[in-house]
Amino acid sequence: MVLDIRRITAAEFDRFIGQPENIHRHFEIIGGEIVEKMVSHPRSSKLGMRVGGRLSVWVEDRGLGVVTGADGGYIVNGERYIPDAAYISKARQPVTPTDAYIPLAPDLAVEVLSLTNDDHEMRIKIAHYTAAGTLVWLIDPDKQRVEVYHPGQPPRILTGDDTLDGGDVLPGFTLTVNSIFAE
Repeated sequence: MVLDIRRITAAEFDRFIGQPENIHRHFEIIGGEIVEKMVSHPRSSKLGMRVGGRLSVWVEDRGLGVVTGADGGYIVNGERYIPDAAYISKARQPVTPTDAYIPLAPDLAVEVLSLTNDDHEMRIKIAHYTAAGTLVWLIDPDKQRVEVYHPGQPPRILTGDDTLDGGDVLPGFTLTVNSIFAE
């Protein structure tokens, strides 16, 4: 849902989300427009939580950094994004900021498609994430696949018994695609 058709600055966005009627709502800037992040389908939420939960345990056991869920915001190329799950290393962000949006792009962003996602907006987000050096896992519940976007590389499509891995971002982390969609 696009709330404003003109391009908004980061300062205007910060004022907008600070207004009392917006405090408990979730917004992103995508392509210079304010987009409210709506409640997604329970299936999409479950999948984001499943991947985020496994990431969180793996990262915390190794003391590598922070994993955020669907309420964790990041500043990516001047825009504000709220991925379904994300990881940022302790080396890049040694202290968790108290601002609404971490002032850096995550090392890894997990985006789960839902009925409320706009394909054009998602492609803009992926382009901005990868331009900022972020590894992106785009999870498609309907097709039961994961699109993997490494900066500077063509996307890979993983399905079934294929294994999703953390690459250079989280060496050693693996997760089969089937385990993401297992009931």
